[in-house]
Amino acid sequence: MVLKQTLIPIALVGLLMQAGTEAWAQESPAQPRQQQLDYLLKHDCGSCHGMTLQGGLGPSLLPNLLQQKGHTVDSLSLIISKGVPGTAMPPWGPILADDDIRWIANQLLQSK
Repeated sequence: MVLKQTLIPIALVGLLMQAGTEAWAQESPAQPRQQQLDYLLKHDCGSCHGMTLQGGLGPSLLPNLLQQKGHTVDSLSLIISKGVPGTAMPPWGPILADDDIRWIANQLLQSK
């Protein structure tokens, strides 16, 4: 009986911590960091996906095409973070923070 009473508060703390982490992960990076990420998107991503992101070695990253394929911020964040095995798409997760990755994914889905 003591075990059940102990597990409930631990589970509740875990859920609260997860909710707090998810809210924090959805914040946008500060403006100077956004400028750095925009540069990275144009130059590093552009080196494979084309300087205008219309495609090259990697597929097009134009918003309308990404949306047609059903991509979301979550799906793009996963691709950016983990890379695509068997392709030239590297995992950026070891280099970029989750907030940075989500910001880039959101930018890719917005029409410019």
